[in-house]
Amino acid sequence: MNKVLARVPIDPSTMADTPAAQSASPASDPDRLRWFPKGTHITIRGLTKTFDDVVLYKDFDLDIPKGKVVSVFGPNGCGKSTLINMISGILDHDSGQILFDGKTARETRIGYVFQNYREAVFPWSRAIDNIRYPLQFLGLSKAERDDRVEELLTSFDVKIDLNRYPYELSGGQQQLVSIMRALVVDPEVLFLDEPFSALDYEMTLFLRDRLQKVLTDRDVTTLLVSHDLDEAVMLADEILLLTKKPTQVAERLQFNAPRPRTPETTLTDEFIAVKTRSLEVFQREVRR
Repeated sequence: MNKVLARVPIDPSTMADTPAAQSASPASDPDRLRWFPKGTHITIRGLTKTFDDVVLYKDFDLDIPKGKVVSVFGPNGCGKSTLINMISGILDHDSGQILFDGKTARETRIGYVFQNYREAVFPWSRAIDNIRYPLQFLGLSKAERDDRVEELLTSFDVKIDLNRYPYELSGGQQQLVSIMRALVVDPEVLFLDEPFSALDYEMTLFLRDRLQKVLTDRDVTTLLVSHDLDEAVMLADEILLLTKKPTQVAERLQFNAPRPRTPETTLTDEFIAVKTRSLEVFQREVRR
């Protein structure tokens, strides 16, 4: 496949507020110009990861398009969550390179929503303080922080009392808090690790609907891990199907249904066709 490459200088104003970022300058850092494929946001080259003697990823390459929702789906044990953990910087990789528009993860605003909301929220803080928490690291004024939170609450049409503590909220409400905390920083990239798997169907529908609206309005590059094929297809612009380990890309499928998508979307011919092909690839890889 032919790729157009762009050499793009990194604007220091987009860098994270870290000591490393503060001490670097375009003139002193020879790596301020980095190559990456045009039209993509996340570029992965030569990614390798082993656990003990088991090779999970070896020389893995991947390009993630900017502003799209990409679902990651594949056989059990292929390393779906491991992949987004390595991309986000939560988990180290053995070798290879991961860049975000030519920047490292440390230079990129990232939001992450974990599967286990009970361990993700701070039980000693009120729901509203959980949401506000990451804003303290962005150097914003109090007025700017308040505006960020208010805008997000309006987007999600929040009806719950956010002055309550997590233990006073339902599981779905706690996950709503976790999702809003990830989005309040206005992330360049959002990672969702099975965010709805522990929720009841009613709350899952509600959060899917609200999350779609926010992601569409903000044009956030999003990686979603899901074990639910219907969910993986319905929420995605692209479905990334993985092989068994050592993991590679089995196939990439586009799903271009208009948004917002609803349960009725799953009845359309396009959805059925994409889901059917996804299932064929998945079953082929499971049998390998």
